[in-house]
Amino acid sequence: MLELIKLAAIGAVNASKPVSLVFGEVTGVSPLKISVEQRLVLNEEQLVLTSNVRDYELDMTVSHFTGESDSHRHTYEGRKKFLVHNGLVVGDSVIMLQMQGGQNFVVLDKVVNI
Repeated sequence: MLELIKLAAIGAVNASKPVSLVFGEVTGVSPLKISVEQRLVLNEEQLVLTSNVRDYELDMTVSHFTGESDSHRHTYEGRKKFLVHNGLVVGDSVIMLQMQGGQNFVVLDKVVNI
C-alpha cells in the first residue's frame, strides 16, 4: 500500500510539471525564437527575459578625468545613463527555467562553453 501511495505522489508531481532547467539555442532574434533539444521551438510569447539576456539602460554615477594630456583633460562626472548590450544573438546557448505547466520559460542567462 505504501508503495502505491509513493507511486501516486510521484505521478502527481510529474503530471504537474514542476519547474525544471532546460537548455536551448537562439535560432532567431526578430522575432525571438529559441530551440530546445531540436524538438521544440519557443516563440517570444512563451519567453520571459531577465536583464542578463536583453539590452537595458543603467544609471551610474561617475567621477573621473578624460584625455591623456593636460591641454585636453577635463572632468567627467555626475549621474549618467549607459546602455548595456546583453541582447541575445542567433547561436547563443541559453539556460532556462521551464515554468509549472510547461508552456512558459524564463531565460536566465547565456551559457558559455570553455
